[in-house]
Amino acid sequence: MILFFDVDGTLWDYKNYIPESTKKAIKLAQENGHKCFINTGRARAFVYNKELLGIGFDGIVSACGCMIEYEDKVLFNKLMTRDEGIRTMEAVKKHDFKAILEGPTYLYMDKPDFADDMFGQKVIREMGERLLGITDMWGEWEMNKLSCICDSPTRDECFEELSDIYDFMLHTDTIVEMVPKGFNKGTGIKEVCELLGCDVSETVAFGDSINDKEMLEVAGTSVVMGRAPEEVKNLGTIVTENLEDDGIWRACEKLNLF
Repeated sequence: MILFFDVDGTLWDYKNYIPESTKKAIKLAQENGHKCFINTGRARAFVYNKELLGIGFDGIVSACGCMIEYEDKVLFNKLMTRDEGIRTMEAVKKHDFKAILEGPTYLYMDKPDFADDMFGQKVIREMGERLLGITDMWGEWEMNKLSCICDSPTRDECFEELSDIYDFMLHTDTIVEMVPKGFNKGTGIKEVCELLGCDVSETVAFGDSINDKEMLEVAGTSVVMGRAPEEVKNLGTIVTENLEDDGIWRACEKLNLF
């Protein structure tokens, strides 16, 4: 079996707390012959936490399926072309979006755009030298996807202008994730299975939010964390306890993964 774990709200909480039972469950599942992958919407540059990576995953699916690593080797990496990147930035700037471009090595943002934004300030604090300026690096970005503050009256016009190259995932009315068309956490699972010669029916996905929808639908078995909204729980083969209440451990136990 190949197990795929969302990060935020599944492996750890908003304070980056990972239960010891989660670490142990993953280790025991691996010892029992199962491969364990992170499957996250975060670009690879934003997956760097030593405790998280120290769990010892077999692979990482990042940027909503745009990049795949297995045993420390990059097997797949979908990057936007230079022309697509420039066209994207010209459009979002015209419509007064504030953007964070997300890539395998760096994130890019213009810091003054996020002076009053809590998430933007978190990115600035945590990324350090791996955070570069959009304007400073104009046209030279290495990006898989982007996220934007889109509190603009012409928001939908911008979406229409870029609808041929992106799918749009609204997290709130003012926060959008823009992912290359046809890519998501579910396509990431399919690609891993193709690369490793495994049937999709032999996969288990663990998630907690609506951005895990495709992953939970594609996997042979889907596990939804206890604090998930009802619409997400309806996608699950099983609903487990909250993450801090040993949710992953209990699900793995129930599925006889160790």
